[in-house]
Amino acid sequence: MAKRKQGQAKLPIYKNARLPSARRVKDLLSRMRLEEKAAQMLCIWQQKPATLVDAEGNFDEQKAKKAFRDRRGLGQVGRPSDAGKGKNAREMAVLTNAIQKFFLENNRLGIPVIFHEECLHGHAAVDGTSFPQPIALGATFNPELVEQIFTATAAEARLRGAHQALTPVVDVAREPRWGRVEETYGEDPFLVSRLGIAAVRGFQGDRKFRDKRHLIATLKHFVGHGQPESGMNCAPANVSLRVLRETFLFTFCEALREAGAISIMASYNEIDGVPSHANKWLLRDVLRKEWGFKGFIVSDYFAIWELGYRPDTHGHFVAADKKESCALAVKAGVNIELPDPDCYRYLVELVRKGVLKERELDELVAPMLFWKFEMGLFDDPYVDPDEAERVVGCGEHSKLALSAAREAITMLKNENSIAPLDRRKLKSIAVIGPNAHRTLLGGYSGRPKHEVTVLDGIREKAGKNIKVLYSEGCKITIGGNWNQDEVIPSDPEEDRKQIAEAVEVAKQADVIVLAIGGNEQTSREAWGLNHMGDRTSLDLIGRQEELVKAMAALGKPVIVFLFNGRPLSINYLSQNVPVIYECFYLGQETGRAVADVLFGDYNPGGKLPITIPRSAGHLPAFYNYKPSARRGYLWDDVSPLYAFGFGLSYTSFAIGDPRLTKKRIPRSGSTRLLADVTNTGTRGGTEVVQLYIRDRVSSVTRPVKELKGFRKVRLQPGETTTLAFDITPALLSFYDINMKYVVEPGEFELMIGNSSRDADLKNLVLQVTK
Repeated sequence: MAKRKQGQAKLPIYKNARLPSARRVKDLLSRMRLEEKAAQMLCIWQQKPATLVDAEGNFDEQKAKKAFRDRRGLGQVGRPSDAGKGKNAREMAVLTNAIQKFFLENNRLGIPVIFHEECLHGHAAVDGTSFPQPIALGATFNPELVEQIFTATAAEARLRGAHQALTPVVDVAREPRWGRVEETYGEDPFLVSRLGIAAVRGFQGDRKFRDKRHLIATLKHFVGHGQPESGMNCAPANVSLRVLRETFLFTFCEALREAGAISIMASYNEIDGVPSHANKWLLRDVLRKEWGFKGFIVSDYFAIWELGYRPDTHGHFVAADKKESCALAVKAGVNIELPDPDCYRYLVELVRKGVLKERELDELVAPMLFWKFEMGLFDDPYVDPDEAERVVGCGEHSKLALSAAREAITMLKNENSIAPLDRRKLKSIAVIGPNAHRTLLGGYSGRPKHEVTVLDGIREKAGKNIKVLYSEGCKITIGGNWNQDEVIPSDPEEDRKQIAEAVEVAKQADVIVLAIGGNEQTSREAWGLNHMGDRTSLDLIGRQEELVKAMAALGKPVIVFLFNGRPLSINYLSQNVPVIYECFYLGQETGRAVADVLFGDYNPGGKLPITIPRSAGHLPAFYNYKPSARRGYLWDDVSPLYAFGFGLSYTSFAIGDPRLTKKRIPRSGSTRLLADVTNTGTRGGTEVVQLYIRDRVSSVTRPVKELKGFRKVRLQPGETTTLAFDITPALLSFYDINMKYVVEPGEFELMIGNSSRDADLKNLVLQVTK
């Protein structure tokens, strides 16, 4: 016994799993050399084939020993799932175990690595379940569902060996020309915050991580990325400090405050002339000092390089070279550079030259080590390949993906109640369009075990008694894959031949279902001069409108399902097509969800998380504008085609007059708004009841309305429920004339309804006293 105690006494503090992580970090840092600290601020991604894996993507010990012969270690490995041609669940678990074992045994102090992965709407990997894109999840207005989705996603990624997800995106998308709209939850900060909180909770669970089914969430992109100048990705965010705080910073603050997100990714853009990766005020004063953030900041890919000049895309020119970029990012507080060693390769040199101080590195390395301890990576770092294989892409997750896809579908129009279709009265359906029989996953997607196209889903649902005909109708672009750099427009002559063929097919059918919109190339992250995704127009691309006109001319019922990464200006469709559904991207179960809604087995209940404008010339079009912002246009309607929060159902709902438990409260007080909701139709369904607030007279201008609450309820025909919304100071506060976050006394207009349109809202007034 005495000998065992003596042996235990020799165990370094940082290796003692019973001690608090903070104490272990302090001990480990005291033992680390400068070179080892700098190594923790580096990552390997594209360099995996040169340093860690062979041509097949399997761990190569000889390469690793050669590449890391200095035994300094490494901070992170990026996307082990993409090694070789991509790893399935078992293969990735084996690979991460092998890489982790190597680093634990082959750096001087046995410091493990973190593996990070993309998990935007499911783990972007081979066999990972693919859920609807975030913009489609925004349409569900369902935080509980979002938490379930990212709980499942976390399990799939963590069981394969991942520790950090570069998700969720909590940017507020106020610029539809921007190609990354699909990655966001929409245009409203309150909605984005609630769904962002849910996503973080799904990823991180209780932040204990011992179940190996959760991982670190990364809020991105910090901050202002969602309203770039001219709609161009990475362009400046030209917003005032008040708008920055109330719209863009709000979502991050809430996700940190309520869900405890552990990591944040800085954004590519600049604010007031300062790029985010060099912004001390943003990353240190606001994030760390004001908000008390204790986690770690990761760079966006190659963004530190862009502080100077990156020839294949752009630069900010606030640094003359990569060494200056390195110093700027460190002083601003960026803990680690992703995705490969680049500017941070100069850390050691800059410390030795006195440009940086070693204690500055200590400060940035400490929180990353802390979470390596908290995740158990020093003590129990390996995963079970059998369990990974069992869980990834499982049937339970497929059911969840289908449920989410159904909830995301938003019905914009249903003239004469043409939908849903009655299978007993149909003999044939023509499924037409460039999106009818193709992959519709959107960006940052993996390769799920299966995908169901629109055509597949309708054929499966129609059965043997209904003939399902198909024609592509036209193309949007040639190819259309998200990763394909060059975007090749379709050939007009070939398109018109296809339209003529589609007309002949459609003539044989009782009803026409059109699957049109955009594709993975026409709205995507523009990451280089050779890989664009932002647009000047929101119109349908190519000959799609010609296809719609040809179908409408046949005099048959036409039903349109739109698939796209951003809102599209569908003026002709809105006026001439009787039934329209907005789907965005629904994930691997697209076809089944579409068929369930089309035939009435599921009653659509989605609501628009972003305004659909009449044209790009109507931008900005977000609903929460200032009172002077929508006076009108010469010869055009200033209103949107479809408003934020709008969405129809196969049934109808009535929202009764709202009432307050207290009509008068002090500034620090609270009250409760009550409203009765009744299903007045003949089908069960869901309704999203939305609460908007406006301060009628204030020291600074306020938006005409702001979403401050929502409830999603499912009711059977004739059923009534009473909803309660607590009206607290948090919902009434804003930054006043002195930039103080306060509740000002006066009248507040409270609006309750099923969309942001004035016609869909019922109002009452709350009096707030001094």
